[in-house]
Amino acid sequence: MEETISLKEIFEVIKKRWLLIVGLTVGAGIIAAVVSYFVFTPMYESSSQFIVNEEQKEPSVQYNEIQTNLDLIHTYNDIIKSPAILEEVVETMDLSYGVNTLSEKIEVMNEEASQVVTLKVTDPNPKHATNIANATVKIFQKEIPNIMNVDNVSILSEAETGENPKPVAPKPLLNIAIAIVLGGMIGVGLAFLLEYLDNTIRTEDELKKQLQLPVLGVISHIEETELRREEDSIRQKTFIQGGFKRDQK
Repeated sequence: MEETISLKEIFEVIKKRWLLIVGLTVGAGIIAAVVSYFVFTPMYESSSQFIVNEEQKEPSVQYNEIQTNLDLIHTYNDIIKSPAILEEVVETMDLSYGVNTLSEKIEVMNEEASQVVTLKVTDPNPKHATNIANATVKIFQKEIPNIMNVDNVSILSEAETGENPKPVAPKPLLNIAIAIVLGGMIGVGLAFLLEYLDNTIRTEDELKKQLQLPVLGVISHIEETELRREEDSIRQKTFIQGGFKRDQK
């Protein structure tokens, strides 16, 4: 027979384990805040743009030239992150890491059917990111005629470092929000798991439900303080009754 759970039982479980749920939620948020602000290294982003478009000599072939340039962009996106370009960037800037690490810092993208290509570089140092972006685009522009035998790359805008650059990662508020949601979900799930694993019978209703038998009597649990209080009350009554009898004699 399948067991069902009512909304009342759900709220009872949450009410019973609310300290666990709140503790996990708050704890997850605090951990996310500490990690975001004090553990993760802030990463800054700088971008440069170039356009793939060679000088048109005959208007009649303009459409074909544009289409050829668009087709070449995907190839250019691979070439700009290739060792042929990045090795020279590493050597020119005297970087302390190699081509593979530099490639992970670079992202190349362009909108569909657009001849404008954007190169983004992320680095812990905002000025360093700007220098890498500009150097990569300039070296690519210089080397592409030798690699592809074409000269159709023009720098559209160079990367610049603002006065107060803001890191693009990590995002503390987003991380904290995600951690709070996950902490709450884990807390609720753990509360129901503990309730499911708890086989202790605490009430008459639970006993009826488990044994399917009527309850004939209940033995209450008496605390030691309550027992002493009852004994003191009996002694007091006995003393009063004893004094009353002597008065009658």
